[in-house]
Amino acid sequence: MQPFMQQNAETIVSLFNQTFMDTYKTELVRGKGEPLYLPADENHPHHRIIFAHGFFASALHEISHWCVAGMERRLLEDFGYWYQPDGRTAEQQTEFEKVEVKPQALEWIFSRSAGFKFHFSADNLNGDCDGPTPEFQQAVLRQIQSYLKNGLPTRAQCWSDGLIKAYRPDKPLQISEFSLKDL
Repeated sequence: MQPFMQQNAETIVSLFNQTFMDTYKTELVRGKGEPLYLPADENHPHHRIIFAHGFFASALHEISHWCVAGMERRLLEDFGYWYQPDGRTAEQQTEFEKVEVKPQALEWIFSRSAGFKFHFSADNLNGDCDGPTPEFQQAVLRQIQSYLKNGLPTRAQCWSDGLIKAYRPDKPLQISEFSLKDL
């Protein structure tokens, strides 16, 4: 199926900013380096979700974190989250995976909403693990099933709906679209 819109940085920036800039005073920004969330300040009237290197997948991932963050966290740089860079130990990776379940579940939902291929991210190429653990993958899948059964958070639902309208009109998400064997 040919998507209605192109899956590129310019399109996703435009779509996100049309959807959220006025209501949430938040804009999506194509970055040149690592991703970062910056709250509004005296020099910038909008909060900024800066995604890595113009990658469509990075934009979806960073938006997922924004959708999980509550109002107070959205006032903190990088939402005030703990982050241990690449090279984590097995114990640190376990902690990383615990906090990544909801964001990666939303990222997978957003990817499907945009007709885009989802890839799990262990974000630890130089660490003690060989990629996302099967337990983590199962936890993400269970979270997706819960979201689709019980409803997405408000901003996540709005974003998924916008992506569906832009990329796969008249084709709502189905739980059957989410399977570990299809990745």
